[in-house]
Amino acid sequence: MSVDLLHALTVGDIVRENRRSYPQRTAIVDGDLRLTWPELDDRVNKLANALHDEGIGEGDRILWLGQNSFRVLEGLLAAAKLGAIFCPANWRQSADELAFVIDDTRAKVVIWQHGEIGDAVRAARELAECGDAGLWLQHDNGEYETLVARGAADDPDLEVDPALPVLQLYTAAFTGRPSGALLSHTAVLVQDLVMGNLQRVDSQYVYLNSGPLFHIATFMTTLATFHFGGTNVFTRRVDADELCRLIAEEHCTGAFLMGPTIGQILEVNKDGRYDLSSLRTFPGKPEWNEMVTVDDSPWARRPAGFGQTEVMGMLTLNAWGGDAEGSSGRASPMALVRIVDPDGNEVPAGEVGEIVARGPTVMNGYLHRDDLNRERLAGGWHHTNDLGRRERDGSLTWVGPKTRLIKSAAENIYPAEVEGALQKHPAVQEAAVIGVPDKTWGQSVKAIVVLREGSDATEEDLIEHCRALIASYKKPKAVEFTDKLPRDGFAVDYAALDERFGGGGYPTSLRS
Repeated sequence: MSVDLLHALTVGDIVRENRRSYPQRTAIVDGDLRLTWPELDDRVNKLANALHDEGIGEGDRILWLGQNSFRVLEGLLAAAKLGAIFCPANWRQSADELAFVIDDTRAKVVIWQHGEIGDAVRAARELAECGDAGLWLQHDNGEYETLVARGAADDPDLEVDPALPVLQLYTAAFTGRPSGALLSHTAVLVQDLVMGNLQRVDSQYVYLNSGPLFHIATFMTTLATFHFGGTNVFTRRVDADELCRLIAEEHCTGAFLMGPTIGQILEVNKDGRYDLSSLRTFPGKPEWNEMVTVDDSPWARRPAGFGQTEVMGMLTLNAWGGDAEGSSGRASPMALVRIVDPDGNEVPAGEVGEIVARGPTVMNGYLHRDDLNRERLAGGWHHTNDLGRRERDGSLTWVGPKTRLIKSAAENIYPAEVEGALQKHPAVQEAAVIGVPDKTWGQSVKAIVVLREGSDATEEDLIEHCRALIASYKKPKAVEFTDKLPRDGFAVDYAALDERFGGGGYPTSLRS
């Protein structure tokens, strides 16, 4: 079926229009590199044409295995112009986890990084069944730039359907393995407009990409800044001194900053040597409020709500609709939300059910997960796998996941994944994982373990065992041993575990 070009708008079209609308404005800052919108679009065209010459086209996956870089946005835009799909993966993962992603994406192009994570990537490539497939490009040694230089600067000018997926982001492993949510051009662009409105993003906005670009919480604002013709500033990883320098020199108006990072910035800049007054951010301690500009945008006044990767970020927003009884605000203006029982029937206000949604920001489905897609997209609704309640005033309250969730800083950690890693240890008979309050990170992971009769393992043994199998931030911070796990019928009684072993602090909303 041909594309309705008269009414089509793709992610690639935005960079085309921004080169016309803002020919002298800076689009990208990354170290010493500065690109205007025409310069960025030229590079995107070169990359897209070079990839097209390598046989990359509609539906093909481009996998990014690296830290933050302007090349993440550049790669996404090149994919957008080809009808391909760009997938930035979590670079903090273990070699086993990265190998899974390599095999699951079956990418035709893998762009990878040697610095800091090269050993893990090389080990993953050896472990992966698809490790020798496709084109592998190291982006921090000149290989990537050599490919870009080979491409023509002319726009590929291919017809691309905006309903096609352009971005793939892996969700946390709530079923024991992660799944790649496929987000369309339309999903990206519609969420850009929602978030740009709430955060007051415009062509003067300068966003410091200090959060991970494999995480929707960072990427939402990256893409809104891109869409509105603002400037995206990239830093490879979080360092308080470097963040202060960038904010001061680039006059950043927005940044992704977690509580511990704010504490580090306060310490680094306690003498006021960096002028951070351009930064509009949430209020905090008095010394923080004096250092920055306290943001009064709708997003800052009533932040967060409920959301997930599968809906391109936020689905309900506290900023919408004024004061509300519900803790998660009201539905996005670009989404239809219902609370339903297990049969899909909408439940009355005040009753708990599953949150389901439909609308342009909902994912197209998960890559290579036909059975799961039938379940999660049943009846023409996206089933979030989260429980919620509609309040009397029409607002919404997120109650909790149908599978328990632990949130450490910005990272979602699902007990099923950690439990699966623990149970691979030969000494472990069974294990359950709970979240315990953590003053710094919100929650930390605690494992409750039953050892096999005659077997032995220490807390340190099990923590190191998990570190080798899953990302370090997911590993248990503490392990306690018990003779048996409490049960409610056949299921583990997690409430009893929380009471006995100090569990609590579970999240009540998605906060970016």
